[in-house]
Amino acid sequence: MIQPADIREWRDRDVVDEQGRKIGVLEAVYVATTTDEPAMATVRTGLPTRHRLVFVPVDDAIVGPDYVKVPYARGLVKKAPSIGMDDVLPAEREGAIFEHYGKTYQPGAGGERQLARR
Repeated sequence: MIQPADIREWRDRDVVDEQGRKIGVLEAVYVATTTDEPAMATVRTGLPTRHRLVFVPVDDAIVGPDYVKVPYARGLVKKAPSIGMDDVLPAEREGAIFEHYGKTYQPGAGGERQLARR
């Protein structure tokens, strides 16, 4: 797992799948609003003229010297919900990200977001 103090150090590192195949480049980390622990990362994928940011959980990520390895297949991550390079994740789309990876999504009691970008 990525430790909170290390988040900024791992931006712009390659993100690889469980077999070491490159998925993209780590753009940002989102923390769980209830714990402030890293929960998701956005990964820059696509062609240079058509980049997009896909979401991937980082709760079981392994950090190497120049990569972040996630325990998900490259194809699954590339099909994950995404946003444009300059977009913000709308609160109503958070649940779809968790659902894509088979994870439980629980917003706050007052409908608060579960993810916050760091």
